[in-house]
Amino acid sequence: MRQPSVRARRVAAASVSLVVAAGVAACGPEDDAKSSGGDSAPHKGGTLTILNAQPQDDFDPARLYTSGGGNVPSLVFRTLTTRNRENGEAGAEVVPDLATDTGRPNKDATVWTYTLKEGLKYEDGTPITSADIKYGIERSFAPELSGGAPYLRDWLAGAADYQGPYKDKKGLSAIETPDERTIVFHLNKPEGEFPYLATQTQFAPVPKSKDTGTRYESHPVSSGPYKVVKNENDGEHLVLERNPNWSAATDAERKAYPDTIDVRSGLDSSVINQRLSASQGADAAAVTTDTNLGPAELAKVSGDRKLAARVGTGHFGYTNYLAFNPKVKPFDDPKVRQAIAYAVDRSSVVNAAGGSALAEPATTFLPNQKSFGYTPYDPFPAGASGNPAKAKELLAQAGYEDGLTLTLTHSNSKDFETSPEIATAVQDALKKAGITVRLQGLEDNDYKDKIHSVKSEPGLFLAHWGADWPSGGPFLAPIFDGRQIVKDGANFNTGLLDDKSVNDEIDAINKLTDLDAAARRWGALDKKIGEKALVVPLFHPVYKRLYGSDVKNIVISDWTGVLDVSQVAVK
Repeated sequence: MRQPSVRARRVAAASVSLVVAAGVAACGPEDDAKSSGGDSAPHKGGTLTILNAQPQDDFDPARLYTSGGGNVPSLVFRTLTTRNRENGEAGAEVVPDLATDTGRPNKDATVWTYTLKEGLKYEDGTPITSADIKYGIERSFAPELSGGAPYLRDWLAGAADYQGPYKDKKGLSAIETPDERTIVFHLNKPEGEFPYLATQTQFAPVPKSKDTGTRYESHPVSSGPYKVVKNENDGEHLVLERNPNWSAATDAERKAYPDTIDVRSGLDSSVINQRLSASQGADAAAVTTDTNLGPAELAKVSGDRKLAARVGTGHFGYTNYLAFNPKVKPFDDPKVRQAIAYAVDRSSVVNAAGGSALAEPATTFLPNQKSFGYTPYDPFPAGASGNPAKAKELLAQAGYEDGLTLTLTHSNSKDFETSPEIATAVQDALKKAGITVRLQGLEDNDYKDKIHSVKSEPGLFLAHWGADWPSGGPFLAPIFDGRQIVKDGANFNTGLLDDKSVNDEIDAINKLTDLDAAARRWGALDKKIGEKALVVPLFHPVYKRLYGSDVKNIVISDWTGVLDVSQVAVK
């Protein structure tokens, strides 16, 4: 997933959407993974209010950058596959949605076939067909509907230059629909993780006769349990009501307990948390899908037993790290990079990120979740507080007996990730090893432009990455596959690594349709790359989010790390 700061989007959603946005087993409340958020069973009825900072803009399945179908989008848009709506590790699995299974590959995973379930209908009662899914994908290629994940253009055979159905009436030959319930995808290379991709909202069906182009987002035709009845100010205020033609018999994942979903955005994060804390009136049946508790707020909540019982805890596949550009001296010397890895004090970094309740120290680039292939390792073991003596030893071997002076680039955004607090913690730790660090703080847009350009990328900077889906593939490939180095655009391979053995292993793993076997290979590759000291993993974030006192049935999976609104019930 691309960096969640770019979408919190590749999560997002992502979303991302990320975008939205935005580990170990996740649950809520923290001490009971099976808790329903109250002492009574969930029931149907009522209104669920969603209080968010960011508007649910571009509410068109072609334009959304989501994983698993998204959170709010997944209430309206069903896809071929989706995420398993379970707590923790089980929630990182991909499961069928509109399709009868997660897909049937040919021998080399270059052709994937899906069959739609029987009885699928849109909100107006008309049947959902395979041609609608093909059309929904094709319109996502239209330049005026850009914004979704880029994988389809890369993966589908002959799709690189396709401009969408408004300009090219012939459509994509890589997608075949031999009958109303069958759809076949032809890929230009093996992709064992295609079932994960089929969770993106671009796979939502769109009836061609109802397509209104860029205006479709105001009233997209629902295939999910809710339909859009109001969309004000480009997603700032969304109201969803029940889709009478949705059938739970065809949908094992969404519970659809509330009658109405009222999404209100553009709110200050502190206001959101204050309203959820007070839980007065409609706010008692409210949640947030994008606002965490900050360190100060968490300290206040932790001191109130009743409030603490209304905090959902989750983990999303996401890593904050120090990045090196080995083309810039002295970072061309592996010993200098290794010295910095030894000098980092992760305990101080975790404290700067809000403390152990909001951040977990990281020594692996892959998040510490099974689905990613997490394999515990630490190529430069320095303990929780760093090893400045070992760092000095390596610096001496590199010719810097008297230390050296470096510049660390970071964002000025107060995000507790790439912000001044984290940069200062790194600065203080490196000083103990004889390394003087000058901090270069940039406004967020300038920071992104600088670190994502091969021409301007600094030698040392703070970065982060989030998953498009819970697997090592979209985590390691964009950052370490040499063929993904972009010289004249947004580049994420920060270490500019182009190692044939790494590239070949990525291709070999991509052929695997056994996702458990693939995960083990991703973990081994992470370890191999980690030994090159191109990044220094710092921490994985922990999400802590309040929900209202009348909210029931809390489910937080390791896919999204946040409360799943498709499972929630209210009094």
